Amino acid sequence: MATTATPDPRTALRNGLPDRYLTPEDIAALLSVPLETVYAWRKKRSGPPGFRVGKHLRFDPAAVHAWIKTLTDHEAA
Repeated sequence: MATTATPDPRTALRNGLPDRYLTPEDIAALLSVPLETVYAWRKKRSGPPGFRVGKHLRFDPAAVHAWIKTLTDHEAA
């Protein structure tokens, strides 16, 4: 019986947008930060924009990519 591995969100964003919205765990893995940091960003409204689907928090990969770009553009300026 073959097992299906969960794709690494870091490679998903490098090679194009994944076909699903990202979870807080995906964001933490993508940016190599603790999961608590992702939730703290959400509370302070300083992280990537997310949205709720029922009780579940999700992130649009394009919005996450744009947020990361604003951080890197700000650092370069």
